[in-house]
Amino acid sequence: MTITTTEHTTNGSHPADGHDLIRVQGARENNLKDVSVAIPKRRLTVFTGVSGSGKSSLVFETIAAESQRMINETYSAFVQGFMPSLSRPDVDVLEGLTTAIIVDQERMGANARSTVGTVTDANALLRILFSRLGRPHIGSPQAFSFNIPTVQGSGAITVEGGEQKSIDFTQLGGMCPRCEGMGTVSDIDLGQLFDATRSLNQGAITVPGYTADGWSTRLYAESGFFDGDTPVEQFTEAELHDFLYKSPTKVKINGINLTYEGLVPKVQKSMLSKDLDAMQPHIRAFVERAVTFAACPECGGTRLAEGARSSKIDGISIADACAMQISDLAEWVRGLDQPTVAPLLANLQQLMDSFVEIGLGYLSLDRSSGTLSGGEAQRTKMIRHLGSSLTDVTYVFDEPTVGLHPHDIQRMNDLLRQLRDKGNTVLVVEHKPEAIEIADHVVDLGPRAGAGGGEIVFEGTVDELRRSGTLTGRHLDDRAALKPSVRTPSGALEVRGADANNLQGVDVDIPLGVLTVVTGVAGSGKSSLIHGSVSGRDGVVSIDQGAIRGSRRSNPATYTGMLEPIRKAFAKANGVKPALFSANSEGACPNCNGNGVVYTDLGPMATVSSVCEVCGGKRFDASVLDYRLGGRDISEVLAMSVDEAAEFFGAGEARIPAAHTILQRLADVGLGYLTIGQPLTTLSGGERQRLKLAVHMGEQGGVYVLDEPTTGLHLADVEQLLGLLDRLVDAGKSVIVIEHHQAVMAHADWIIDLGPGAGHDGGRIVFEGTPVDLVAARSTLTGEHLADYVGA
Repeated sequence: MTITTTEHTTNGSHPADGHDLIRVQGARENNLKDVSVAIPKRRLTVFTGVSGSGKSSLVFETIAAESQRMINETYSAFVQGFMPSLSRPDVDVLEGLTTAIIVDQERMGANARSTVGTVTDANALLRILFSRLGRPHIGSPQAFSFNIPTVQGSGAITVEGGEQKSIDFTQLGGMCPRCEGMGTVSDIDLGQLFDATRSLNQGAITVPGYTADGWSTRLYAESGFFDGDTPVEQFTEAELHDFLYKSPTKVKINGINLTYEGLVPKVQKSMLSKDLDAMQPHIRAFVERAVTFAACPECGGTRLAEGARSSKIDGISIADACAMQISDLAEWVRGLDQPTVAPLLANLQQLMDSFVEIGLGYLSLDRSSGTLSGGEAQRTKMIRHLGSSLTDVTYVFDEPTVGLHPHDIQRMNDLLRQLRDKGNTVLVVEHKPEAIEIADHVVDLGPRAGAGGGEIVFEGTVDELRRSGTLTGRHLDDRAALKPSVRTPSGALEVRGADANNLQGVDVDIPLGVLTVVTGVAGSGKSSLIHGSVSGRDGVVSIDQGAIRGSRRSNPATYTGMLEPIRKAFAKANGVKPALFSANSEGACPNCNGNGVVYTDLGPMATVSSVCEVCGGKRFDASVLDYRLGGRDISEVLAMSVDEAAEFFGAGEARIPAAHTILQRLADVGLGYLTIGQPLTTLSGGERQRLKLAVHMGEQGGVYVLDEPTTGLHLADVEQLLGLLDRLVDAGKSVIVIEHHQAVMAHADWIIDLGPGAGHDGGRIVFEGTPVDLVAARSTLTGEHLADYVGA
């Protein structure tokens, strides 16, 4: 048998060595305009450009998406049927792709049972460890799992030969029976369910949806268990019990058979069993008022049954281990010398060290994963890749410096370099100059956002970028100056004895009527202080980084409530119903049901989407497009950018003050380029937060709390954000910003710095004062970095 060898090229190199580029030709996803680019493999490439310029469309929705789709296609059709179907990106040619691992900022699922330990497999390793070494020995690893209940049963079995045997069995689980492994028990504040001074017929029930003349209330008032005209405070003990807790019972009202159930279990089933984030705002507000959560009295919030808590290794139970700060847990594991479980200890040790190395040593394994910030979630996902032996992989990062103090960014840069130096291709979407500096290659998109972007404006090294004259190049060395004078506070918001998470009895006065920046290293207690002690107060409007809930039918016009006055204006001008001007209601194109595209399901292959032939992607029935306002039909209005729409609705025949006010707010937060009918699912993280900010600016709160508003903002946009914050303060508002960006710190009237470290090394106020004083003192990590930034 003859083995044919590949000919070497004339210069002696192997043909395989020539495949050192990822080539993209004719990319048209979202706003990309036939983009072609060559990206070097086994190098660190940073993608820059203003928010909305097309970075994510190129990196995530074209390169990474096609890599994942092609990997999925290697599985059988049967397996593909169980996987998410991915359609091919709109691109002509993609060559040189390698396996892509995406490490994005998406928050981890807010499942109440999900913790840092369960999402990183650390809990699984600890459960095996305690089942082997724990004393007293109580059982298998599932005896230490707070997600597995203890079950008992008995029954008859028939063995071969026909003989019947009676057996009893017990499966020991680690779930606390009282709280069912949740760690908290809920209690209902009855005062929020009803007004005891009124009768049911007078509207005593104050639960949303229960009106005095509605069927929900009539069921109680006419049930016969008590008098509907008697105030609730005059009920006998038996009547009150029936009203609140009676188990389901059949009753007949007006000849109709209905099921009566006490108000408390009814509310628990209809509202309290649902995901809080998925509720309508008014119902969520009611639930947050009516339900109080307290640590389970039986397990002390550990989620574990008594047996799991009693089994210990060197005096430490699995509950104690999960509650430890991970850096302390790493030391405890290192001190265990047990040859029988040596491979297990080595794995656990490596995992704990990865947490510390990536800067998350301040977390504990029992921390609920839903409470992690976007940056913490991203770094938690990175952990499983740190010790990986894989090479020639493409790692794709979405702003890995989010949530990081300047002190921590250096550590993240080292990790990105490590991944590259192992022979991997690292693609990073980033805005921070400190992270752009380490790039081997830079791809700058622009020149602007939305329809004004989607083009490659620069490719090359960082030094070449500085000289290029692009928006990113011009702003790369921008440095904000300290304010010469600061505003005088109009009062103070008092926080006393704050002890949430790692806070150590913090007392602080947050000045009102000024711009206050709360800063400190990641894990120092900033969010715990502000969200734990300030956000819930009356008159405080809190804008976090949580994702906007909405389907592909949702857009900025529907989310901000702007579409309502627009539809009414169209209806009034044409003498028809407002519902005609909704693509989700009567005005929808009958062929695509108002989607604008038709989806064809091809089983295990990707679902194909094609523009609707009937409406041409306009989403509306043809008859609706005959109605006009100011010479435009409703589809043309939804295709306008915010800036165009502000001009259109600002004057003349189409003047709609309510819509114009909302559009002005959208322009104020730097979203003037967005199309008002663009699906929310296509917005970047920074765009989503600024859209929320625009909505909340219409509320009548006196204090605004912003959580890292520079997330996803280009260097050039930070200046616009500072102008917006100034306008809010000048309008009489108090603005509190949790932030790491030095330009925002330099612009503050007052700085509250937490630290000195993270976890139990933090949780204290290490500085309060003006930015000038912070720079002069240089007494904290923040002070040192801010002084370097402003060149002091």
